[in-house]
Amino acid sequence: MRTIAIINQKGGCGKTTVSINLSAALAAKGYRTLLVDMDPQSHCAVGLAVPEEQIEQSIYDVLIGMGRGEPIRINEILWQISERFELAPSSIDLAAFEQQMSGVKDRENCLRKVLDGIRDEYDYVVLDCPPSVGLLTFNSLRSASDVVVPVEMGYFSLHGLSKQLQTLKVLCEQCEQKINVMVLASMYDIRTKMGREILAELKKHFSDKMFSTVVNFNTKLKEAASLGQPISEYDSASKGYKDFLGLADELIGTNTQMNRAELVNSLQAKLNVISASAEELLATIQPAAKPEQPKPQLTLDEKLADFYGVRQINGQVVFTTLYPRAQTVQIAGDFNAWSPESTRLERLGDNGKWQLALPLEKGIYKYRLVVDGHWQQDPYNDKTEMNPYGELNSVLHVQ
Repeated sequence: MRTIAIINQKGGCGKTTVSINLSAALAAKGYRTLLVDMDPQSHCAVGLAVPEEQIEQSIYDVLIGMGRGEPIRINEILWQISERFELAPSSIDLAAFEQQMSGVKDRENCLRKVLDGIRDEYDYVVLDCPPSVGLLTFNSLRSASDVVVPVEMGYFSLHGLSKQLQTLKVLCEQCEQKINVMVLASMYDIRTKMGREILAELKKHFSDKMFSTVVNFNTKLKEAASLGQPISEYDSASKGYKDFLGLADELIGTNTQMNRAELVNSLQAKLNVISASAEELLATIQPAAKPEQPKPQLTLDEKLADFYGVRQINGQVVFTTLYPRAQTVQIAGDFNAWSPESTRLERLGDNGKWQLALPLEKGIYKYRLVVDGHWQQDPYNDKTEMNPYGELNSVLHVQ
């Protein structure tokens, strides 16, 4: 089984479009294909017309279950998209994964362990990664045999590519498995001079690590996405579908046995060159610098929204946590006689944040969160102490 991570820190590069349509093309060629949405925005479900309200469990539940030693089989959450093509959908809950797994041993390998359990069931797994570097992206990279970096044909995309490759280099150095990294020219419009110049620069510096297939700008791809269909179903005669068939053919034939050290060295050798080329191209369109605007002063509520955990502010202890799917979040501790009913957190809007401010005297307190009736330690407080029941209490020191 080959696992292909579609990664780019920059949004708007067609990452989800590539993930969906590459998966569909591989399935059309007869390969058992699984698309795993690792992005909390859940765009794969939207692009494949999977109703959000009908997604009872997502990849979040599978990863959390694996991390906590309560595994859920990934097969239980899958949606059949077409013959040989299935989707493991995401949900907004996935945004809390990194915080929920704080301090959990081997948390960077949750996805790899999940996929190891289905290694004989699929030929290809495609991972649509979030546009950020964090635990979700690192889980994807730890699972991957291949990485595809889609690059939009714009000046700023070229400028950011060197930073993207630098990040991949750092992450690859921490991984033990062999990873084949390839650059994909995406959203290419041959009619524009800018597009032709960017593509020429990419080919100049990445000829050996770049797909010869180019995903052209195509309105049919956007129409297909708006109707919740892969291009293979919406218009199999379109140029967009032919591009992805070509990409699938090329990917199938690529060498995934490249030595990891060779990969890191080959990327490192190109970083300064591609960055310099981007600077030269950017110089031709760089706008005049605008005077820096003074930053607005944040209110107390806005400052509180910038952290999770527990903090002392203005004589009170403020607890902030993230549970998007919870109906109730309470605190039980030695400051309230371990009675959660008397101390409830308040939900802040629809983003899954919960918060409570308590006036506590100086001292050391022990507490636990009670989420929908389930007692657990505070995932955002790394200070803990074993209790008589063999579980962990969170510890708070009020000064």
